[in-house]
Amino acid sequence: MSDSHYYAYGIIEDEEYDLDLEIVGVGGANRVYTVNHRPLAAVVSDIDTLEPEQTDENLRAHDNALGAVMEHGRRTVVPMRFGMVFKDGRTLKNVLRGGRGMFSRALHEIDGTVELGVKLIADEDTTFDQEAIREDIADRLRDMSVQEAENGQFSDRLVMNRSYLVDQDQQASFGAAIDEITEEHDDHLSVQYSGPWAPYNFIDIEIGTQQ
Repeated sequence: MSDSHYYAYGIIEDEEYDLDLEIVGVGGANRVYTVNHRPLAAVVSDIDTLEPEQTDENLRAHDNALGAVMEHGRRTVVPMRFGMVFKDGRTLKNVLRGGRGMFSRALHEIDGTVELGVKLIADEDTTFDQEAIREDIADRLRDMSVQEAENGQFSDRLVMNRSYLVDQDQQASFGAAIDEITEEHDDHLSVQYSGPWAPYNFIDIEIGTQQ
């Protein structure tokens, strides 16, 4: 595209070979690749607007691109929020240069981990000790995770809503624990388990709109 810009999904370590994936990206892009500025690389796709629409399709494409990068060689990625577009390569590389320290620290802190989401929802017309069950389940999952983050309580029936930072090697065991919890409480709880996601809830980096 003659007037294309860079839509950025996240930051990874710059490795010996460039990442280049034929997947659907934001704005209908058909390729997700890296722009390198050692020791970092930005995961990007081409886009012809500086303000992509926040549609369900684009949001899915953003998350799917991050998921594909994580699966490709079990890479660790610092995710960017939706809508980060850089006018040109110079602008993007300036961000990589200026943020080198914080990006490198973040990559070190989350190295080899993924984010997993757990929601416990009380079934209608059931009565049980929600606090006791929440604490029991939280203790079990806490022992299998690196960190946890509390998310919003958007319903009176929502018993627990947390994100967990989990080592990739522990992901299968964490999933097995969720299966056990689901079976134990299937008479009064619905368990929603999601992921793996890029660790949005465990990264605290603000990047200005530098276009």
